[in-house]
Amino acid sequence: MEELPWEIGETSLALRRAFDRKAAALGVTRAQWRVLARLSREPGLRQVDLAERMDIEPITLCRIVDRLEESALVERQRDPADRRAWRLFLTGKAEPTVERLHSLASELAADAFAGLDHTTIDAVRAALARVRANVTTSPKGRAIA
Repeated sequence: MEELPWEIGETSLALRRAFDRKAAALGVTRAQWRVLARLSREPGLRQVDLAERMDIEPITLCRIVDRLEESALVERQRDPADRRAWRLFLTGKAEPTVERLHSLASELAADAFAGLDHTTIDAVRAALARVRANVTTSPKGRAIA
């Protein structure tokens, strides 16, 4: 059982590296495609919240967003509720890149999960969801920081 977390981590790393190879053809780094993917799912995130979700330091995210903004793929907008905060949005120019990234992700998923039926995939998803819940909640049901 103790090998299972290691295997999950290694599988995650292999998937990220495979996607990196595909995304490199678009001229997008791992950090950049992660920002683009997250903002496509959660437009208008505050920059500090995005850094937290990506598990990186805010200054690191700032540099990534600077480059994406210079490429006109992301725009910062002042948060109307907090003048010190920025909300991040994809631009129209980002849409084709994000669509292509989604397409690459679909291709990778098809390759990675080839030979597995839908029942198995659903069971794996349910098991992983349970693992995430177990490690983010204490035995008494309280969230772990």
